[in-house]
This record gives sequence, C-alpha cells and structure tokens, in this order.
Amino acid sequence: MPSIELSAGTVDYEDTGGEGPVVVLLHGLVHDATVWRKVTADLRAGHRLIAPTLPYGAHRRPLTRPPTPDTVNDLVVEFLDRLDLRDVTLVESDCGRAQTVAARHPERLARLVLISCEAFDNYPPGLPGKLIGAACRIPGGVSLLVRVLGLRPLRRLPVGIGALTKRPVPDQVVDGWLRPLRTDPAVRRDFRHYGTHVRRTELLEAAEGLRRFDKPALVVWALEDLMMPREHGRRLAELLPRGRLVEVEDTRTLIAEDQPELLAALLRDFIAEETPVERTDSPPKE
Repeated sequence: MPSIELSAGTVDYEDTGGEGPVVVLLHGLVHDATVWRKVTADLRAGHRLIAPTLPYGAHRRPLTRPPTPDTVNDLVVEFLDRLDLRDVTLVESDCGRAQTVAARHPERLARLVLISCEAFDNYPPGLPGKLIGAACRIPGGVSLLVRVLGLRPLRRLPVGIGALTKRPVPDQVVDGWLRPLRTDPAVRRDFRHYGTHVRRTELLEAAEGLRRFDKPALVVWALEDLMMPREHGRRLAELLPRGRLVEVEDTRTLIAEDQPELLAALLRDFIAEETPVERTDSPPKE
C-alpha cells in the first residue's frame, strides 16, 4: 500500500491507477479504506480509484500532530494537492469532512457525492456518535469501547456496527478496523483528540458554503439509516445548486457494505453523465 508524508503525518492510501476519471473515496470513523473494497472491485475498470485511510481510529500510523476534524479537512486538501489530483469526484460516506472541503476548496473537484453522512446539526451523529464522544472524554473510555466492539457476539448491537449496516460485516474486516485502537496507545490518543475537538458549527458552516458549490453533486441516502435523518439527504440535495438525491432501500449508513453493486452503478452513471465529452470538428467531406 502506498503512503504519503503530509504536514500532520503519514497517510496510507489505496490507488488502483489507470487513466479513467479520478474518484477519491473517504470513509468514516473506526473504518479504513477497506470499507470501499466491494465498490472499488466493481468500479476499477474505467476509473482511477484512490482511497486514503484517514486518522479515524483504524489508521496504522499515528499522526505527528494529533488530529481534529479541521486537521482532517486540511489533510484531504493537502492529499489532493500533493498527488496533483484534478477533476476529482470526491465521495464520502458516514463522516462529513467532504462537505467542508467542497465548500472551502472546490478547485480540484469536478463532482461531489455525499453518502448517508453527518450533516447540519447531526454532529456527532446519532446515539453511536454521542457514545463515541463520551468515551473520548472519559479516562479509559476508548479502551472500554474498543473491548466491547471487539466482542464478536456484540457487534450487531445498534450502538456498534449494527447501527451502520443491515448485514454483518465480515469479522476479519471488523478486526482489521479495530486492531489499531486495540493495540496502539498512540492511535487511541489520536482518536480521543479527534473526538474531543469536534467543532459543532462546522457542518452548519459547510452547508452554507455548499450553496455556492456549482458543480454536479449526488446525494445518496439510506432509507433505513439509524443515524442520519432522512430529511438531511433531501436538504443537502436541495441546497446544492446542481444536486440531486437518490434514496436507497434495504440499507443503513454504510451503503458500500449493504448495497455495493447498486452504489457502484450509481457512481458509474453519475460520473459518466456529468463528464464533458470533448468534441472535435469532423474533417470536411470531399
């Protein structure tokens, strides 16, 4: 897996390569780039897919500067700049950092896709988000949280992975997500610092900025989401000047886990529809 040294530390990322449209995939808390594994397998033909592992607790390299949500916003912008990525389709699930990036730094973006994510005042989102915030503020809370989530019989509880998916995520995938928090005190430090430095007005500010994002935008929302209110998908699509909404049945927040084939098809169609076709003048007929 390649990595890149950024101002706050080293970030690992997956890159399929290729010459197609560039798609950057951002994940949520206590996940890594593997949450996109089924989508990338479907989309890699014809697209260059890049999925960084952000410092959300499943990262294996602690940062040199403890992260905050604002730090992650800056990391994403720096990541795009350092890899010189242009005309990017920025896709995010669960967390809301892509909203701030699109509102403040749209210059490298061609399109935006928001998938069942934090928005407006739902930040931290739902009961699980608030429990994570509480665990970060209580001494020893993160260690206890990870021990509970690490118990396989409890993973389907609605305050754990069960809040995010209708279908079980393979244990080996979840084990990989949790291992850094379980084994590395520096990763737990990063996670606590992130969780205790949430700026609650961030996504409200981002929403105002998105009103000026005049590029194609797709909002994909899970109809059975337990964390992200359904009306937030509609509101995001309405405030984006070129936004449209697709609501997906039979899934919770992580549509990439519950409905990966459908999500890949939605992304493929959206990118194809919103990619300008270069026209060349035909030579005159003799």
